[in-house]
Amino acid sequence: MATAKKKAATKRSAVTAKKAPAKRKPAAKKAPRKAAAKKPAARKATAPKAAVSPAVAKAHEALAKFRSAVDSEKKALAAARKKVDAARKQVSKNATAANKRAAKAASAASARSSAKLKALRERVSTARDRANDLAESAKIKANQLVAREKVAAKKADLSARAEVDKAKAMAKHAQKWLKARTASDKKKLVALEKKVARQLQAAERKAVAKAKAAEKKAEAKIRSAAKKLQAGARKVMGKKPAAKPKGKAEAKKK
Repeated sequence: MATAKKKAATKRSAVTAKKAPAKRKPAAKKAPRKAAAKKPAARKATAPKAAVSPAVAKAHEALAKFRSAVDSEKKALAAARKKVDAARKQVSKNATAANKRAAKAASAASARSSAKLKALRERVSTARDRANDLAESAKIKANQLVAREKVAAKKADLSARAEVDKAKAMAKHAQKWLKARTASDKKKLVALEKKVARQLQAAERKAVAKAKAAEKKAEAKIRSAAKKLQAGARKVMGKKPAAKPKGKAEAKKK
């Protein structure tokens, strides 16, 4: 029976020994994956710390100091209360004057520690309120800054879009204006051409009329000159017959 129990025990130990490595291998493989998955979370957690303002950081430091002081004072108060309990037990066992003084001193020390702890807790509460107020104001300022940046970015985007739309509208208006101006200029040029043509025609008519008048004047002058010549010729012809008596006189002389 003893040998059978020993064999069973050895088999169990062997089975457990065989199973143990199989359980450890997957655990060793999974550990690095978990660590790798935690790395980005650690980076994300450290990112907001850079945005903490100095005032908020100082407030948190003061709060941490007060909390550590409270923790140490709690320990001191616990130790003082233990001393009070021990002194009271000693007095109950042996009510001597020395034991009574020791119990009284322990009670006073415990009371002082309790008062100090109460004052420290009040300071912790005040420091916590101050830190919360500063954090809230810093958060409000950060939100305001983000809002201003959003407004400024939107304003810049709108101004850029306005410039693009303005350029498009001006281009369309310029095309319409150019078409209208071209049509208007064409009408003006046509009207001016007609006016100039009329003026040229009037000038030509005047020139023709002047030329005709000059021709008429020239013709009249020629006619008058011809008449004068004819008149002169007639006068000359009229004077020759008057010279005949001379011939008669000559004949008579002969």
